[in-house]
Amino acid sequence: MKIVCLVKFIPDVENFAYDYKRNTLIRENVRLIINPDDTCALALALKLKEKNPGISIEVVSMAPLNVIPIMEDLIRRKIDRATLISDKLYAGSDTYVTSMIIARYLKNTRFDCIFTGTRSIDGDTAHVPSQIAEILGISNINHIIDLEDDSFNNESAIVKVDFEKSIGRYKIKLPAVLSFQKVSKYKLPYIKYEDLYLDAKDKITIVTNKDLGFDESEVGLKGSLTRVTKTFFKEFAKKKNIIVTTDDDGIETVYKYLRLKGFV
Repeated sequence: MKIVCLVKFIPDVENFAYDYKRNTLIRENVRLIINPDDTCALALALKLKEKNPGISIEVVSMAPLNVIPIMEDLIRRKIDRATLISDKLYAGSDTYVTSMIIARYLKNTRFDCIFTGTRSIDGDTAHVPSQIAEILGISNINHIIDLEDDSFNNESAIVKVDFEKSIGRYKIKLPAVLSFQKVSKYKLPYIKYEDLYLDAKDKITIVTNKDLGFDESEVGLKGSLTRVTKTFFKEFAKKKNIIVTTDDDGIETVYKYLRLKGFV
């Protein structure tokens, strides 16, 4: 049985840059991390593989080449193969174009199920998993918080879905795209000490537009239908720091503040 895990690498939210002329995030030379929702999906796939060694896992990501070291670390966590879709023509692609690119690769890839996150924290649209499923002609279910391990086989899986006010339990026919939330219980394991320096280069495949064959007008900013009209940074009010001493005036200041906030 083969699971494909779709993983997105996102700029570290503490340190990212923005191209205001192109209205795109600058991903080159920026520290990237794995999107939290995708991490949960990948962690579950590894858990299932641990229980059933017959399962193979391929990680697929569309990203710049500087994510290769991170993908090597995923191989060191017992991922079987990793595929990096990377081409300068794809820079600036919106969610629909991104879905088209990834789906074209997947159409020529054997899989029994696709795991991914529900949304990414650098976009939060939750479009890509559903769009990929639509293009491939398979089902998709998102906001998954749990998968019943014993139910997972070549034909179907039973999952629990968070509806905020209630939890739903569904049986879904495979192949399908299963989209997980970061609030799920699955955590990515650490790399074992003996695998820290494992050479993983031969298990990573780079796929470019020469392989996928899109016309230049179909991808990147040229092919994207989404248009960002304006971007801005949210401005936060500056907080005033008040230093008090442990005397009567200081105690009175703290008391008034707590009373203002409703604590006393």
